[in-house]
Amino acid sequence: MTPYALTVDAGIAELLDADRLLHRMAAELDLPEDTFGCTHLVRDDRPRVAVSLSLPSRPLPDTLRERLAGYGTVSPGLPDGVGRAVLYPGVRALTGTTTVAELLAGSAIDRVTVLGTPGPPDPGTRLVTRDHVRPQWQRGELVLAATPALGGTLVPFEAPDPTPCCADH
Repeated sequence: MTPYALTVDAGIAELLDADRLLHRMAAELDLPEDTFGCTHLVRDDRPRVAVSLSLPSRPLPDTLRERLAGYGTVSPGLPDGVGRAVLYPGVRALTGTTTVAELLAGSAIDRVTVLGTPGPPDPGTRLVTRDHVRPQWQRGELVLAATPALGGTLVPFEAPDPTPCCADH
């Protein structure tokens, strides 16, 4: 991850609401294409989801800190090293079906892992993105967890429309 980062704590309780906030920030603040926007679970006496914005090789614009204050409490740096990326270089192109090789070549994602398998997937394996690709930072790498799906394809582990636990009770 990067040392050029700001965290915004808007008191958000749900991941999808934090995703929406990051997309709103990107649109309203005209963020550079190489911005990383991540969600971070804050586990203290008031559990919530904070968001961070960072650039890999240069500081964020000086004016951004003041503009971010309208969204919540702003602090320098990252809350942790394991953010879940919502905004990152190449994310806009990750729609429909792509191959693992195309995903790695066209986005900031460094690696794909498949749950329940010991090694990486074949580069030619098709990945059905469901237009919702949320990799996580792991030891300085952006890693997408995927699961096997029908027809020998993969899908990102995180579903775009998760069913709440015990929804039918």
